Amino acid sequence: MGVEKQDEVKMKKTVFLGALTVAGLAAGLASAGTLDDVKARGKLNCGVTTGVPGFAEPDANGVWQGFDVAVCRAVAAAVLGDNMAVEFVPTTGKTRFTALASGEIDLLARNTTWTMSRDVDLKFEFVGVNYYDGQGFMVPASLGVSSAAELDGATVCIKTGTTTELNLADFFRANGISYEPVPIETGSEAAQLFLAGSCDVYTTDRSALAAQRANFPSPDDYVVLPDVISKEPLGPLVRHGDNDWGDIARWTLNALITAEELGVTSDNIAEMAAGTNNPEINRLLGSEGTLGEMLGLDAEWAKRAIMSGGNYGEVFESNIGTATNIGLSRGLNAQWKDGGLIYSPPFR
Repeated sequence: MGVEKQDEVKMKKTVFLGALTVAGLAAGLASAGTLDDVKARGKLNCGVTTGVPGFAEPDANGVWQGFDVAVCRAVAAAVLGDNMAVEFVPTTGKTRFTALASGEIDLLARNTTWTMSRDVDLKFEFVGVNYYDGQGFMVPASLGVSSAAELDGATVCIKTGTTTELNLADFFRANGISYEPVPIETGSEAAQLFLAGSCDVYTTDRSALAAQRANFPSPDDYVVLPDVISKEPLGPLVRHGDNDWGDIARWTLNALITAEELGVTSDNIAEMAAGTNNPEINRLLGSEGTLGEMLGLDAEWAKRAIMSGGNYGEVFESNIGTATNIGLSRGLNAQWKDGGLIYSPPFR
């Protein structure tokens, strides 16, 4: 290789490494900025839905409750020591990504499907899956259909700007049938139009269908069809480049999952935090090791997150489980030991 060629290679290598350094510095600044901003602000800005029963909606006193809301509160407890230090920002399918990308919110915790394009092209980072779902269809029982394949020519209420919209088009095309879309932006709008008869079918994630149906005046008049036409891994997400912040959100969710696996509950956590003969429980709750320090938090960050609303199983059962009016069974969202997909990397 000639001297000029060698110099050219060296120059390209220098430019490449320099670019990596700049990118790394930018990512570091972004991540440090988010955590610092949350601490300085004294509250977490968390994006949620505009309202899905059991998952995210304000109660009669205006206090946000629900399965997804619990993720926001757990992160606030871990970082700020106060699970009520959260500003909830309702977002639609269209506005949620703009709110996150612009910095209006620090974390998006609503029924958002993890896809490649959202992860890569939109520059977001999903920190885990808190609910494994699939798209389904709800119809009036009086329609007399037992399968979505029988819906040729139906009018369908569909949220715009969602994977649901794309899945619907794919399903009807693959089955050689047609439909007339009725575009809507929020779940409450869809429920109103569906109940008013403005559309024959309402399609979205099956969990959301069950939640909306439970709040109908006459739930038995409506049927969620057995068809599941997609994979919908739903989970919280942050912006790309927020590596440290992403770690905090990811491991807070993992703490809730691991707590259930290890039998740490809201009832026994105070006793277990004093120390046990299980090293992983001790590392999780901060009586051993330096896992909190690795995140830039104190030793009891995970203990606070778990105390916020309980472990993953407690959060599930109290908000959307079989004892609630939502009535969802664990199914795919059971722990891996019980045949489900809920699984956390080890706390080590």
